Amino acid sequence: MISVKNVTLAYGKRVLFDEVNINFMKGNCYGVIGANGAGKSTFLKILSGEIEPNKGSVEITKGERMSFLKQNQFEFDEHTVLNTVLMGHKKMWEVMHEKDAIYLKEDFTEEDGLRAGELEGEFGEMGGYTAESDAGTLLGSLGITDDMHYSLMKDIPSNMKVRVLLAQALFGNPDILLLDEPTNGLDIETIGWLENFLAEYENVVLVVSHDRHFLDQVCTHVADVDRSKIKVFTGNYTFWYESSQLAARQATDKNKKTEEKRQALMDFIARFSANASKSKQATSRKKALEKLTIEEIEPSNRRYPGIIFQPQREVGNQILNVENLSKSIDGSKLFDKVNFSVNKGDKIAFLSKNPLAVTSFFEIINNNEKADGGKFEWGTTITPAYLPIENGEFFKEGLSLLDWLRQFVPPHVTDADEPFLRGFLGKMLFSGDDIAKKTNVLSGGEKVRCMVSRMMLQNPNVVVLDQPTNHLDLESIQSFNEGCNAFPGIVLLTSHDHTFMQTVATRIIELTPKGIIDRLMTFDEYLADARVKELRQEMYS
Repeated sequence: MISVKNVTLAYGKRVLFDEVNINFMKGNCYGVIGANGAGKSTFLKILSGEIEPNKGSVEITKGERMSFLKQNQFEFDEHTVLNTVLMGHKKMWEVMHEKDAIYLKEDFTEEDGLRAGELEGEFGEMGGYTAESDAGTLLGSLGITDDMHYSLMKDIPSNMKVRVLLAQALFGNPDILLLDEPTNGLDIETIGWLENFLAEYENVVLVVSHDRHFLDQVCTHVADVDRSKIKVFTGNYTFWYESSQLAARQATDKNKKTEEKRQALMDFIARFSANASKSKQATSRKKALEKLTIEEIEPSNRRYPGIIFQPQREVGNQILNVENLSKSIDGSKLFDKVNFSVNKGDKIAFLSKNPLAVTSFFEIINNNEKADGGKFEWGTTITPAYLPIENGEFFKEGLSLLDWLRQFVPPHVTDADEPFLRGFLGKMLFSGDDIAKKTNVLSGGEKVRCMVSRMMLQNPNVVVLDQPTNHLDLESIQSFNEGCNAFPGIVLLTSHDHTFMQTVATRIIELTPKGIIDRLMTFDEYLADARVKELRQEMYS
């Protein structure tokens, strides 16, 4: 167990945490959520002892071991991959080195023998004799092949380093596991493995993640960081979001009687509890939800942006035709023989084992890059709006937000005065003096919100989205997701966010070096389809 008592942390006048009191219990997985800058990662660092609070304390049950996923990819450069994982169990690593040092002594004494015996006992109790094979199995599960185990960390690719550090955190069954964005750099298959690992994990887990599907699969509770406090709620992210939204609607509904509101919340809990049996964290989450009381459900204080794409006109019969499009970079084929047409009502998720393939494809159809061969043609009725993965070129000049957005007013808009532009910025939570802020000092999330304001201003009937959730907090991701679901036009997207892909897309197109796989189905259906799995092997072999 971790006990947080009266923890307060402030940087100057900015108070991150004020008298926070929480207990984190064994058997539960807590998803730590909050707006960008709320202090989620800082809170994990307080728990790990990396940051000292101004006031208060963090206590863990005596004898329990804590492990924290490190983000510094260079810390272990001079160590082998296998040793880096073993170092995750600090006490075992120290014992191993002490006993090995004793055995290397030339003047081995009786006292040394007694001490070595003690250390051998400790080493065995900690699982030291199977440590290397256990670490190797863990690495294999995370996609680190045997031939890499004895390589130095500095000699392996950065995306593999992330996996080794994750293995280090998971190694040795720690009593308390702190994970900050553990799915970064992982592919779909490895994320699935981690979801299963954590679902069966019986100790305390705290995880910070912007991946809603991941949070839903692993979390039994949500720890909401908001207004310098942290409150723990039963259920996963979707339960927290939907219940808090329902509670907010109930609070403002003056026509409903108190008993009717209470019954609606009870019905919601019962319905969600039944559905929880389908999740990986089924047993623990279902039990937790069944014990939940109405009083534990509270309206959220969060502000959600309003992402609403309103087409000026409906799309015609011809939307986008692509014929034999191909592209290579540095002699490596990104995609080839790309042939398809977009139809009315399509919301298409694009994917590839090489993420550069989708980005390059989107850049080509938006006339920012040239294909090696083939052609594409947009219909005459189409007004596209594009959110590129890189937006630096849009923010080189230090304009105010108002002047920045004014550059992108389309010809059909004749009355783009300040209140009109403020409306689009306001939907993305830029209000008051925010509009005077200079664009060259914006954070990554603020830049994406500006780009979305620009997109909404175009009144598009087609939106093209390359990793739309990058840099955004969960509130913005949720709103973006819902905005795309409600959009009556065409959506072409790619995203690391599983929930975004699953809930928006009705068609999947995978770009490969040997052509495309094109299926009318949801993202989850695509991943589970046996024939698709066979085709993917053929296309990438």
